[in-house]
Amino acid sequence: MPGVHHTVRTRVPRDEVFAYVDDPVTVPDWMFGVTEFEPTTDQGRGLGAVYDAVMKIGPKSLASTLEVTSWTEDEELILTSVAGFGVVTSWRFSDADDGSTVVDVHFDYRLPGGLAGRVLGSIIEPVVGQGVRQTEEALLRALE
Repeated sequence: MPGVHHTVRTRVPRDEVFAYVDDPVTVPDWMFGVTEFEPTTDQGRGLGAVYDAVMKIGPKSLASTLEVTSWTEDEELILTSVAGFGVVTSWRFSDADDGSTVVDVHFDYRLPGGLAGRVLGSIIEPVVGQGVRQTEEALLRALE
């Protein structure tokens, strides 16, 4: 599964960073390409919460239904697609020795096989690095 790993550091306390990332209302404000991120269950956060998401990458909009498959408050958040565009996004939050918060992010995605997968890959792969940088900048701007 192709993917991206990135680490972000901020002076903002870990509990505040986690609360912001975990809030579905804020996701379109800072996550590159996300135009919709709506809870589909009464449970808006935490293990088992489900969201419908749309991510626009280049000319293509990719829809996914995401479920929180791992959640430990202030430590870990993992979203796994259960329908649509295949993706697993994991966020791990820790304290650095200097008192800053470290956020390790893994974004893994699954492309379909054949010609459709190659075409989609040619659209997604060039913008992934740019998207990671823009996501980091937007997240830090919102937090700091």
